[in-house]
Amino acid sequence: MNNIWSDQIQGVMTLYLSRKLRFDDCFFAQYDRVFGLPENEELKILEIGCGPGALAEAMHRWYPRAQITAIDRDSSFIAFAEKTIKDVVFMEGDAAHLPFENDHFDVVISHTVQEHIEPAAFWNEQRRVLKPGGICLCLSARKGIHCTAPCLEMTSEEKEFWESVPHTDDVLEKNNVGKYALSEAELPRSMEQNGFVDVTVGYCLIDLTPDSPKYSSRMAETMIEAMRQNDLEAIQSMHSSAAKNAIDAVNAKYDLRIRLYRNGEKQWDTSIALIMTVRGRKG
Repeated sequence: MNNIWSDQIQGVMTLYLSRKLRFDDCFFAQYDRVFGLPENEELKILEIGCGPGALAEAMHRWYPRAQITAIDRDSSFIAFAEKTIKDVVFMEGDAAHLPFENDHFDVVISHTVQEHIEPAAFWNEQRRVLKPGGICLCLSARKGIHCTAPCLEMTSEEKEFWESVPHTDDVLEKNNVGKYALSEAELPRSMEQNGFVDVTVGYCLIDLTPDSPKYSSRMAETMIEAMRQNDLEAIQSMHSSAAKNAIDAVNAKYDLRIRLYRNGEKQWDTSIALIMTVRGRKG
């Protein structure tokens, strides 16, 4: 059983809720434009590094006739996905050693995975399992914008907690987190150098601004709750007995943010993600 990522890097709910927002149906038109996939064909799609399954879940909605398979090395992510998401096959697997035969899938897709895996291994395994002419979609989060509401600034209780726990980058370094990150120019070049043809690049702007009137109250409060979960799981991952005051402070400030939203007191906090999609074809 491998739970390193979910226990020490990103928690299950943090990753699931944030990705549910990033792949909400309101952003589908942008993704559809850069993916260039037929919506009504019986495609065999593989997601690599699926985490708790939010992108696979979205792909099932967006391409209802496709057969979706999704793999991840983290056992907790796969267990959560299997319990939460229907009509997608989830399994544990390694992106550098895919447990599938050659020429098997029409499409392979990944999101924020490439930067953690040696490029040749990352691309070559995807080429191997793709059918001739199959499509590889590599999604990569680029530098975005984050503006915090005043009521969500770090509290004194949180500062005291984080100052009390030891900090180490050993887990990140040991697990190659971000070790192979490529620039906006290097990423498509790497895909070409590893045998893909007809390589193109597109960008999707994911605007998560709760106070924007274009969003329903449900969507707005989901954005706020996703931020709450991120802060809570970060504290809980430290497994410290000193966490209670910090957790109470986090809940209090997000309860206030929800009240302000419901009262129409706009904060205009925002988180804007820029998702780069590199698309290539197996020649």
